Amino acid sequence: MPSISRRGFLGGTAAATLSTFALSSAVFAKESDIKWDETYNVVVIGAGGAGLAAAVTAKEAGAKKVVVIEKMAFPGGNTIRAGGGINAAIKADYEKAGITDSPELHAKQTLAAGDGRGDPKLVNQLTAKAPESVQWLKDHGVKFQDNIYQIYGGLYKRARNPIGPRGGAYIKALVENCKKLDIPIMLNTQVLEVVREKQLSGKVLGVKVKQKDGKVLYIRATNAVVAAGGGFAASDRLSALHDPRMEKLGTTNHPGATGDLLIDLIDIGADTRGLDYIQCIPGNVKGETHAPNLFTHVDRFIFVNLDGKRFINEDARRDVLRDAMLDQPEAIAWTIVDADGFEEQKNSKGPENEAARKAGTLYIGDSIEDLAKKTNIPVEELKKSFEQYNTAVDTKKDPMGRAPTVLVNKLAKAPFYAGRVTMQRHHTMGGVVINEKAQVIDRHGNVIPGLYAAGEVTGGIHGTNRVGGNAMADIFTYGRIAGENAAKNPI
Repeated sequence: MPSISRRGFLGGTAAATLSTFALSSAVFAKESDIKWDETYNVVVIGAGGAGLAAAVTAKEAGAKKVVVIEKMAFPGGNTIRAGGGINAAIKADYEKAGITDSPELHAKQTLAAGDGRGDPKLVNQLTAKAPESVQWLKDHGVKFQDNIYQIYGGLYKRARNPIGPRGGAYIKALVENCKKLDIPIMLNTQVLEVVREKQLSGKVLGVKVKQKDGKVLYIRATNAVVAAGGGFAASDRLSALHDPRMEKLGTTNHPGATGDLLIDLIDIGADTRGLDYIQCIPGNVKGETHAPNLFTHVDRFIFVNLDGKRFINEDARRDVLRDAMLDQPEAIAWTIVDADGFEEQKNSKGPENEAARKAGTLYIGDSIEDLAKKTNIPVEELKKSFEQYNTAVDTKKDPMGRAPTVLVNKLAKAPFYAGRVTMQRHHTMGGVVINEKAQVIDRHGNVIPGLYAAGEVTGGIHGTNRVGGNAMADIFTYGRIAGENAAKNPI
């Protein structure tokens, strides 16, 4: 190998902040300087939903050789752990549900929920193409339940779930498509460096990786590299660096979501935005395992604090819900559903809730009094919360401020189910800057040739707060866009 220059200092505020935590020694070289071990047209980093969608699309768009590189021992990323709800304003679905919707309304609500910090061009493209993404998934073997609903933090009734193991249904189908299309998935393979011609200029040539046995390979991408390695919500230090409140919280993410690829991209000049926007959702309390998930369907559950009192309108934005729970005694709350609500969640949350039942973290009461006794919630306050909510369903007026559209199902049918939760880091809204073609942009506003990105490694779509159900729409829509353009981008 010839001598390779290594970067010692990285300018730029956001990039420098991340680099104080960990600098990757990015490789800068001419194509002829490196002995490439393998060559592909498109190299995809990350075998989650975005990466697999990019790989399948790239192959179908004409790229003869496509490879997916995954540092974990299995494909799936955070997608396989997700509930699977995907937002899309599909005419047949919302007309069947008797509501008014459109991609334009979806975009308007997404921008507003992110406090106007999302890029309107990216958001409008996302909501316009989300229906296509649902159809694309169907065409590639994913089957969906025949209804739409308002997912937790979703703000509107436009989510649908796949039939099967939550987000794993997407991964299973796309892995099968990779097999059919002869797209190898290199597991236990960590990207050490993204190889670019010069420190902050020139084209991206490929990647340097290390396999489980320690073998180092240089993999050439003749067309492009697609970065789809996810966010950093599993990193205590990176999360705390941008929002100190996050350091002591747990995470819903898989252990590989540590932001390694994000740092690599910054090291070769990628610009970033929104790194301090970190979203949380309810998860298990410290010391407990397998917290039940009773909160996915907003029209089916309530939150109460340890004193048995409702403290928030449960259909609020996820950042509002996060802050409200963190303000409660011990930052803990109870989620409660009735028998009908529990039954409705069985498809997407059944295994999760069964694991919680076995672990003793799912509490079941034959009456409100019985539930109060088993959870040690003050019975009179719990009764008041039930009465307040059920009256609100009758009157369509909730003192806590829930919208009438999610005041449709009483908590009335025994048995009642409860789970104790606190907030956990869930999604990092910030990442590298991309344009409408999913090309990565540098700090001067220029395209980095041969580099695309999709999914949680990117920023600028969700603004300050991601709408529930928009992550799945994002990864499959921009994964497809990145894959198609990478296939058509000889460099």
